[in-house]
Amino acid sequence: MMKNNISYIDKVRENILDHLKTYQHSETIYNASKYSIEAGGKGLRPLLLFTALEALDTDIEKGISAASAIEMIHTYSLIHDDLPAMDNDDLRRGKPTNHIVFGEAAAILAGDNLLNESFNVIAKDKNLSAEVRIKLVETISNRSGQSGMISGQMLDIEAENRKTSLEELESIHAYKTGALIKAPVLSACIIAQAAPEISERLEKFSEVIGVLFQIKDDILDLEGNPELTGKNTGSDAKKGKVTYISELGLNGAKEALAKKVSEANSILNSLDELISTAGLRKIVQMFAERDQ
Repeated sequence: MMKNNISYIDKVRENILDHLKTYQHSETIYNASKYSIEAGGKGLRPLLLFTALEALDTDIEKGISAASAIEMIHTYSLIHDDLPAMDNDDLRRGKPTNHIVFGEAAAILAGDNLLNESFNVIAKDKNLSAEVRIKLVETISNRSGQSGMISGQMLDIEAENRKTSLEELESIHAYKTGALIKAPVLSACIIAQAAPEISERLEKFSEVIGVLFQIKDDILDLEGNPELTGKNTGSDAKKGKVTYISELGLNGAKEALAKKVSEANSILNSLDELISTAGLRKIVQMFAERDQ
């Protein structure tokens, strides 16, 4: 079923573009927003949501609006991350970054647009009950706002060019990266109305793979192929970013990655009698072995 779930990523992007097209008033903002959505990317967050729904024996069609919202928020965060005031990158997903093509003002507004319209996508999904839609908006906004990703981004900036502890590093990335990895899993639990015991274990699972994802990101920044990753390598070190490489070294980071793989699979072992975990195990493998 993993291949079917991957095909749904295209449906997510089509859903986003259809929504943006319907509500466009500024051609520039529409084109700038469309540019970053069409740039593609791995679509791992929607894939995670669909795979969690499948594990919970729930129709994955019900997750399209939530997956669209999360992908829009992720894309907006990348547009803003790449700005001169943030990471000042000129390459993203193998293409010139948004502000390089459209200018800083349009890039800022395109990011703002994707963030705001993400919640509109959920609000308009009549296939979900009002109660479920409200819970999704609350959950996703919490994970992407100041209690999640936004705080992580600020903490990451404040940690540049200074010594940090491993504990602080893990805290930064639990917010910066992990929160928006957690959002798809929690969204799936809400849509499927999963039992509290299952939701709690899946939430812990999402926390572990969020760290796993960031460790692999740091490794790829050092030894990844730019043609595959779609972005320049070595940028973290140049900017004085605190990473698992800077704290643990390359071998230490790879050891930490292996431990997180084991921890994630251990949580899934505890869920084997409650849900179907095969797809989620493939997600763990994908996160750990990805080359982009």
